[in-house]
Amino acid sequence: MATSYTTCPNCRTQNPGTFQNCTNCGAFMGVGAPMQQSPQMQSKPVGADKKIAAGLCGILLGGLGIHKFILGYQQEGIILLSVYLISFIIAIVTCGIGTPLILIPTVIGIVEGVIYLTKSDEEFVQTYVIGKKPWF
Repeated sequence: MATSYTTCPNCRTQNPGTFQNCTNCGAFMGVGAPMQQSPQMQSKPVGADKKIAAGLCGILLGGLGIHKFILGYQQEGIILLSVYLISFIIAIVTCGIGTPLILIPTVIGIVEGVIYLTKSDEEFVQTYVIGKKPWF
């Protein structure tokens, strides 16, 4: 007697026909429509957990570029941190005349933090985690 197989609609793995869940990804493969999750059980997209941390760090510590490091943008984080430190040194050397330069990376961080927090989880993940958009 030949064994029947069912193809998983999620990952296309061949599974024995008697299995209700895929042996590879665990997706439901039962007869009929797949089971719908209740709104409480729906999970956030992968990477959405970084949204709040990056947004708050952007607003509170924007000039230091910590929000960039949280999202995995090391080069952009180093750029923001460098600009902030150079502006700080210029402000000290010029006895405060160069202090407004510190506002440049700070304002960039605040604007990016607000943008992160106002996007939906899906839009945030698509733009900054998958799309790797480093600025604004």
